[in-house]
Amino acid sequence: MSNYRYHGGGGGGGYYGIEVRDMHQRISYPHQFTFVSSCVKYMIFMLNFIFWLFGGLLLGIGIYAFMDKWNDANGWVKLENIYDVVLNISLVMIIAGIVIFVVSFAGCLGALRENTFLLKFYSRCLLIFFLMEMVIAIICFVFPQHMNSFVEYQFTDKIIHSYRDDADLQNFIDFAQQEFKCCGLSNAGYQDWAKNEYFNCSSPSVEKCGVPYSCCINATDISSGLVNIMCGYEVQQHSVAAASKLIWTSGCIEIVRVWAERNLYTIAGIALGIALIQLLVIYLAKTLEGQIELQKSRWAT
Repeated sequence: MSNYRYHGGGGGGGYYGIEVRDMHQRISYPHQFTFVSSCVKYMIFMLNFIFWLFGGLLLGIGIYAFMDKWNDANGWVKLENIYDVVLNISLVMIIAGIVIFVVSFAGCLGALRENTFLLKFYSRCLLIFFLMEMVIAIICFVFPQHMNSFVEYQFTDKIIHSYRDDADLQNFIDFAQQEFKCCGLSNAGYQDWAKNEYFNCSSPSVEKCGVPYSCCINATDISSGLVNIMCGYEVQQHSVAAASKLIWTSGCIEIVRVWAERNLYTIAGIALGIALIQLLVIYLAKTLEGQIELQKSRWAT
């Protein structure tokens, strides 16, 4: 702000000199004033507190399931490669639970204690998750056939072979086959089960040349309400036309792909909603981080 002082000349009038004086006024804030918004701070805290509880619950369930499997296997769980980890549902739950628990705890504590280091760690983790999700979404939507072939090639044999070895995986496969009305994974459909040592036609098992009961069209007896686990016995010896009267014959990967295409707009809407929420939380975290830095600079002056 500048003040101008007028000096009148004798007789002739007018300006013969202008004195300019700059006045820098320093803004003063009340003693209790803070740049940190309580609304932003506690919004981040509450959101992350909910996810922190969810992460702890997921971790607890995963540990319980893993220990139950460990005891059933007499202290031996097969973890020889990455596929053994990915297909071990209890272990996946433990890993996911740890990640959610740690990241959300950093967000909770960082917001509550106004710690910029934890907030930076939290926002960068969310950004990494967001970018990974975007890459996967782009690959799935732009190259669906390639993704379909990749999953079929990489996981069909592993999942089929592990069906009887992992109770959690077995329950998951049974649920998927019943829910999506499919049998097997690849385009070979129900013939995929010939790769399992229990369902192979050369197996000494009573299940030889059969498929799991979850492949059956009518697995539950209407009169008794009991599941007929023998409904899929010896169907591998039937032609597709004959087998289709007893079981679902199409592979689950193709069925899921078709289902995703039919519900494309719904899936895209949900994915967009999740992405916008993540961006909002990242924005709030960066906003709070900037407010804390501004408050620190005020204290320093």
